[in-house]
Amino acid sequence: MESSDLSELVTLHGNAIYGFCHKLAKNKSDTDDLYQETFLRAMELRHKIDKNNNPKGFLISIAIGLWKNKRRKFAWRLRIAPIQEMKEDVESDHLFRDESTPEDILLSNERCVKIAAATDALNDKLKIPLYMYYTAEMSIEEIASALKIPPGTVKSRLFQARKALRNTLELEVDQDARF
Repeated sequence: MESSDLSELVTLHGNAIYGFCHKLAKNKSDTDDLYQETFLRAMELRHKIDKNNNPKGFLISIAIGLWKNKRRKFAWRLRIAPIQEMKEDVESDHLFRDESTPEDILLSNERCVKIAAATDALNDKLKIPLYMYYTAEMSIEEIASALKIPPGTVKSRLFQARKALRNTLELEVDQDARF
């Protein structure tokens, strides 16, 4: 694959890759870093990218590998030299959506925060396919190819993730109803 072909991939899949990176990294600066590192690595590995065989999945698998390495290194540093963990900012871009009333905006924001918190609480085996499916809009076959797991496993993990989210969110609704 030539550099121009990689540029074409950025044009085609850049937004989906950036959205996926944002779901993993949770803040803009880390997202920008992860996005850039993903395409830098893709530039190094461009000889392995097949334009006809799920290049978006290949790019997402690079992003996942980089993100896991970064988390592992951060956890190692915390063990060696503990520091205060940085609080991850809650997405604020949904705060300024054009909604009809302030009450709708408030309810929508609360719902988004609860869903984001419930999704973040999932383990990586469930969270990553969920982000790939909904954020990167990848098919089950593309996710299976990128993660190198069978499509049935992807379906199972998506089902388990949805079930876990449903249980968590229903539990929160029940707790809110008590007060």
